[in-house]
Amino acid sequence: MAHAACGTEAPLLPSSAAGTPPPPAAGAPRRNWFAFVCATLASMTTMLHAYNLTLMSGAELFMREDVGLTDAEVEVLSGSMNVFMLASILAAGWVADHLGRRRTLVLANAFLMAGALAMSLGASFAALMAARFVTSVGSGFARVVAPVYNAEISPASTRGVLSSMLDIFINVGILLSYVSNYAFAGLPVHLGWRVMYGIGVIPPVFIAAGVLFIMPESPRWLVMQGRHGDARGVLLRTSDAPAEADLRLGEMKRAVVTDAAEAPPSAAAAAARHGGGGGVWKELFLRPSTSVRRILACVLGLQFFVQASGVDAILLYSPLVFKAVGMASNSAVLGATVAIGAVKTCFILVGMLFTDRLGRRPLLLASTAGVAVTSTVLAVTLYVATSTTSSSSSSTTTATAAACLASVLAVVATYSIGYGSVVSAYTAEVLPLRLRAQGSSLGVAVNRLTCGVVSMTFISLADGIVTMPGCFFLYAAVTAAAFVFVYTRLPETKGRSLEDMEVLFHK
Repeated sequence: MAHAACGTEAPLLPSSAAGTPPPPAAGAPRRNWFAFVCATLASMTTMLHAYNLTLMSGAELFMREDVGLTDAEVEVLSGSMNVFMLASILAAGWVADHLGRRRTLVLANAFLMAGALAMSLGASFAALMAARFVTSVGSGFARVVAPVYNAEISPASTRGVLSSMLDIFINVGILLSYVSNYAFAGLPVHLGWRVMYGIGVIPPVFIAAGVLFIMPESPRWLVMQGRHGDARGVLLRTSDAPAEADLRLGEMKRAVVTDAAEAPPSAAAAAARHGGGGGVWKELFLRPSTSVRRILACVLGLQFFVQASGVDAILLYSPLVFKAVGMASNSAVLGATVAIGAVKTCFILVGMLFTDRLGRRPLLLASTAGVAVTSTVLAVTLYVATSTTSSSSSSTTTATAAACLASVLAVVATYSIGYGSVVSAYTAEVLPLRLRAQGSSLGVAVNRLTCGVVSMTFISLADGIVTMPGCFFLYAAVTAAAFVFVYTRLPETKGRSLEDMEVLFHK
């Protein structure tokens, strides 16, 4: 299915976000920032998802006292959003194929705004669970559609960087949630956690406005709808020259024709009638081609391993981990979580800068190996710390707490440099155009389900026979298996156009 060499897509160059710019003067250098602006707006929606999800890390310290939540209720409330998201994740591909990527992102922001408001007003466990469900609808749409949009709007030469912006904003959301925990911890118990959630009502309004008035529809979705003129208009704003835009448009047209020809007859007919829908699911599950089967195995496997590494146990329950090694004050614990967010964001940036230089595969191999080693070190640190806490002096407790914090930061850093910066881009770009939206839905569903299992079992496992050090030994073993999976199954995708990707899996 290789229609063009990987160098045919344009590098990122300047253009106005307000409309189609005039062609540049001959020989004038251009740096097109329009694709950057579009990817930024799409990615900012996932920032709100991450903020609402990880805010529970510190907010639960105050919600326990104000609402009277038990350990079991905190565990369910923390992990329930990942389970609730499954419905909207599986529906997101269908919605994005029918409404378009842009309108689906606007819908996501509306649900995120309503969910944040409902959380800030919640007065009981049942009300908070209902608010989490509303938030999960917007989160599911954002997690599926933003990476698809970023992959489809980006030229091949910078697709790694622009697609990784999704992970940057997820981590900005995590960092902001930790800062919010720390900043509002001094307010009265009944007010502080509500303010933490309440300020999440404002950003969706501005993000949705930016999506509506600045961000165009994905050119690949427009081609799927037969709107070739509109698609060319978008490509003119993200390409070097009109000739380059026409070349990319031709690739997309051929990809749509080829996809229709290669799809099973029932799937092609369903796609023609409904723009995707049930025919896509049949092709994914009932009659997948050899290449589609291999692609799906890579997407689902990678999305499983990235969460089975246990990183959400750190993001959601780091206060419990730090308290287990002797950190007593809430301010010290919440300050440590801010450090986690800062390190995670910095190393995501490092990974993002090297995604298009080194490639996806080297970063994933380095990340999985690093997480396996650092999780083992964290497990040993926790074992030593929890075994000696009762008889430790103040200086020993401080030393073990510092060692635990350093180990946690090492896990987060190694995770972020590959796992945290590559997975979303890789899974969105390897899927064929006809399967991209709903195939991404399936991958994110596996991601969230695995995350839900990790987040809803950590407290029970840590307090039970597995113990807290045992949990991290388990996560280290799973990540070692992930290294083998990446090494044996995942091809490199650096520099290839989206229309040329499926050829990698024909072997």
